[in-house]
Amino acid sequence: MARRPQQRHRRRRAASASGAPVLLEIREIGARGDGLAEHDGRRVYVPLTVAGDRVRAALGEPRGDGVAATLLEVTEPGPDRAAPPCRHFGTCGGCALQHVGDQAYGAWKRAQVSSALARAGLAGAEVAPTVRTPAASRRRATFAATRRGSRCVLGFNERSSHRISAVTGCLVVEPAILELLAPLEALACAILQDGESADISVAVLDGGIDLVLTGCPEPGLDARERMAAFAETHDIGRLSWRRSAAAPAEPVAARRALHARFGGVAVPVEPGAFLQASAAGEAALVEAVLAGVGAAARVADLFAGLGTFSFPIASRPVPETAVHAVEGDASAHAALGAAGRGRAGVTAERRDLFADPLSADELSRFDAVIFDPPRAGARAQSVQLAGSAVPTVVGVSCNPATFARDARTLVDGGYRLERVTPIDQFLWSSHVELVGVFRR
Repeated sequence: MARRPQQRHRRRRAASASGAPVLLEIREIGARGDGLAEHDGRRVYVPLTVAGDRVRAALGEPRGDGVAATLLEVTEPGPDRAAPPCRHFGTCGGCALQHVGDQAYGAWKRAQVSSALARAGLAGAEVAPTVRTPAASRRRATFAATRRGSRCVLGFNERSSHRISAVTGCLVVEPAILELLAPLEALACAILQDGESADISVAVLDGGIDLVLTGCPEPGLDARERMAAFAETHDIGRLSWRRSAAAPAEPVAARRALHARFGGVAVPVEPGAFLQASAAGEAALVEAVLAGVGAAARVADLFAGLGTFSFPIASRPVPETAVHAVEGDASAHAALGAAGRGRAGVTAERRDLFADPLSADELSRFDAVIFDPPRAGARAQSVQLAGSAVPTVVGVSCNPATFARDARTLVDGGYRLERVTPIDQFLWSSHVELVGVFRR
C-alpha cells in the first residue's frame, strides 16, 4: 500500500553520520541517484530522496564538491515520491531509485542523457523518450557471500558499505536466478570456511545457468565434490571457480555447452563473459542500432564483443552485406570468430582499439561504423572516426558522459548527431544506456 502524503518517513541514522541534524529541501536528483540540496553554500548529497522533499539529515564526510549526508526523516514528501515496491530497498545497495514515481523516474533517466550532451555543447540533439525494460528480466547478477562462524549470508552489499544485506527476493532478476538464492547460500556454507567470502555470478544462457565463484581460496577435493553435486542437483549448465575477476575461470562442473544467440547465431560463452544485462535490453539496443545502420552494406562493428550487433546486421536482407567485427579481448574475439567462421559476410579481427584504433583511411571503406566501447568511451577511435568519410556512425554507450565527449569529437569533425535513444535495462539504478546516430 502506498504511504499517505502526510505520513513522515524515518530512517535509522547511519553510524558514519556526524554533526547536528539539518533541515534541507531537495532540489533535484543527481547523476548518482542521490538528492541534491544546499546548506551553508555547500552542495549536500542525500540518498533516498526526491525533488521537493523536505528532510532532516545528518551531514557526513566530504564528497566531491560537497558533503554526503544521511537521511534521518522526510518531514514533507515531494510530489514525485512513491512507495518502494521492494522490502529490501534502502538497505540493499542494488537499487537507488525505487522511491521515485514512475513518470519522474523515466524522465530522470532521459535527463541524464540530455544533460551530458548539453555539457558537451550538444544541447540541440534530439533525445528520444526512454525505452524501458520490464522488471524481473535481468539475466545476470553477482551476489556476495560470506561465512562468519556457522552462519552464511548471501545477498548484495548494503548502500555505501562492504556489509552484505541478505536478499530473500529481488524484483530485478529473472525468476530462474531467484530460485537459486537459497541453494546458493547453502552451497556457500558448504564450501567456505569461517571468515572466507566469495562473489557468485549467475547468468542465464542458452543451455542453462552459468555460475562463477570468484575470490574464495582454491577449492579442495571436498569442496569440488560439493560444487559438482550442486550443479547436478540444480541442473546447472556450468559451475566454475577463479581466484580473482582478472584470472581465468576453471570449470569445476561443465555439464553442457553454453551459448548466447545473436541474430540466430549461437556464440559460445566463456565463464563470466560480458553479456547485456537483459534480453529485452539487448533487443532494444539491437533494434536502435539496426535502425541507425539502415541499408548500409559494408559495416564495421568496433568493440564487437561476442557479436551482439555483428550477427543481427549480417542476417539482414541487404545485398552484399559484409560485417567486419573488431574486438580486443582474446576470449570474446575467439568466440565471435568461431561462430562466424564459414558464415558469409562476417569477418573478425583482434585489435586493441584504445592503443591501435582503426585509422581514418581504414574506416572510410565502410558505409557505416558501430562503436560500443566500455564505460571509458572511445576517445582515440573517435578522433579517427571524425577524420573519416564514413557516412553513418552509430555509437552505443553505458556512460552518457563519455559518449557526449566522443560525440563532441565527431560533431567537430563534421558529423551531425541525428538522434539519441536512452535505454533503461538497469532498472531502478542510476545507470542508463543509449544509442546515438551520426550522419555526414
